[in-house]
Amino acid sequence: MAITLTQIRAFMAVRSTGSVHAAAGHLLVSQPSVSAAVAALASELDAPLFERHGRGVRLTPSGEAFAPYAAEVLGLLEQGRNAAQEAAHPERSKIRLVAVNTAGEYLVPPLIQAYRRIHPEVSILLEVGNRATVFDRLDARRADIGIGGRPPGRRLIGYPFVGNELLVVGKQVPADLVDTPWLLREEGSGTRLAAERLLADLGMSGGGGATPELLTLGSNGAVKQGLAVGLGVTLISRFAVARELREGALTAISVPGTPLNRPWHVLFPEASLRRPAARAFGDFLRSAPCRTLIEKLL
Repeated sequence: MAITLTQIRAFMAVRSTGSVHAAAGHLLVSQPSVSAAVAALASELDAPLFERHGRGVRLTPSGEAFAPYAAEVLGLLEQGRNAAQEAAHPERSKIRLVAVNTAGEYLVPPLIQAYRRIHPEVSILLEVGNRATVFDRLDARRADIGIGGRPPGRRLIGYPFVGNELLVVGKQVPADLVDTPWLLREEGSGTRLAAERLLADLGMSGGGGATPELLTLGSNGAVKQGLAVGLGVTLISRFAVARELREGALTAISVPGTPLNRPWHVLFPEASLRRPAARAFGDFLRSAPCRTLIEKLL
């Protein structure tokens, strides 16, 4: 018996929801059909895929090992579907774009708007997440193009797209950075990782030296609200605070080693067949008009 798409979809649904009941609701099928599909898949693989965990289930080591391959199969099929539809109906092309939070919030929307003025027939679906989300979506072929940090040693390729300056910012310059709380993004954020490295370089991350209070606020919006009320200082992209710096609502703080330059890259799955619409959007991101628009945002 061969592995079927029904089995793979059932497996991925249980993985993402944590229970057969929730997976059945997500797939709009009965619980017995989900259970049967997952059991048949486990039998075909000759390995257990889930184990009981509280009121739900979780992946076994075998399930963890199989999951990336299952995600890539579904992602490739979705890319194939889009390629076929694009060939049949070029006027209804669709691009799946995933971007790290800061780029997705402050940079990408005006670029999408500018591109759609030129190509109004193209639909661009934007997903925003942290760097781990961007890499995972591209790895699983759930996105055609990504915008994020330098590609890691994985199955991704890319090229530098735009400079991304990270600078220390606060409502005002504090008397002592050690006595001032530092506002951090969520775990998995590239900006948080850069902030932790900066604090270590400044000798403010333990090891016998004085350490500041670290407050995790979890998003650019929350961090900026904290800055606005004087809660502390943060390391943040210039794109995220360009307007506040121009208007004087926030102040750039001179700190040794800053600003940091962490360029954003245009990212693609390695060896992936790129549809014409995705290639054209990638070319636009490298064009002179796009660079001019980006400069205006700062």
